[in-house]
Amino acid sequence: MMALWIYGINPVYEALRSDRCQIREVWVAEGRGPKGLEGIISRAQSEKIPISKVERSKLDSLTKNAPHQGVVGFIDQWAYADLDEVFQGGEGEPFLLILDGIEDPRNLGALIRTADACGVWGVIIPKDRAVGITPVVAKSSAGAVFHIPVVHVTNIPTTVRRIKERGIWVAGAAAEAQTDLYHNDLTVPLAVVIGGEGRGMRPLVKRECDLLISIPMKGKINSLNASVAGSIILYEVLRQRGHTPHP
Repeated sequence: MMALWIYGINPVYEALRSDRCQIREVWVAEGRGPKGLEGIISRAQSEKIPISKVERSKLDSLTKNAPHQGVVGFIDQWAYADLDEVFQGGEGEPFLLILDGIEDPRNLGALIRTADACGVWGVIIPKDRAVGITPVVAKSSAGAVFHIPVVHVTNIPTTVRRIKERGIWVAGAAAEAQTDLYHNDLTVPLAVVIGGEGRGMRPLVKRECDLLISIPMKGKINSLNASVAGSIILYEVLRQRGHTPHP
């Protein structure tokens, strides 16, 4: 379990709705705030969560002038999930997202948000050389981090092997892949691996993948932002699972 403070209307509201964490107190800036604050105040009051009116400068100082929208929530107990929990709670064909060394909290938050939107069972991240769950990640995920299990693991290659033992295919995103994602069957039980910014997947992780997939590129730039690339792949999985796979 870990303590965590979060800011912004969507993250605080989603944390209040979630059964994966418990907000112990909410700070709201004095004066008139955005429309969404009304829902937060109402929800917090209904759950008997203390609400404190504070000067906006206090929120500015706490968040280092981040766009807090006049609200901060304090979470006493938030915990990473474990892999078994992910498999117990999933619906339909297994669908996982493995992130091998994402360091930018905004990229991690955006990927978690997309994963939630696409029905991913859980997101797996490494403990070392990668960002964990932070206030910026929570804000960038629009609160999705409080609804989708996030697993913190010591060793990504070992975790990939454990996933494969469950009959799940592992597809790694790699620019050098011989086939693109539109010419692979992604309807099978699947874990998608996205490498870190700049360096991509580490060789040890890449060797554990059952297949490598690329995204077609027509311009002069030969790569995409990690969160953009991940989102394209996740939505192609979603598309294929609702339609006949591309021949």
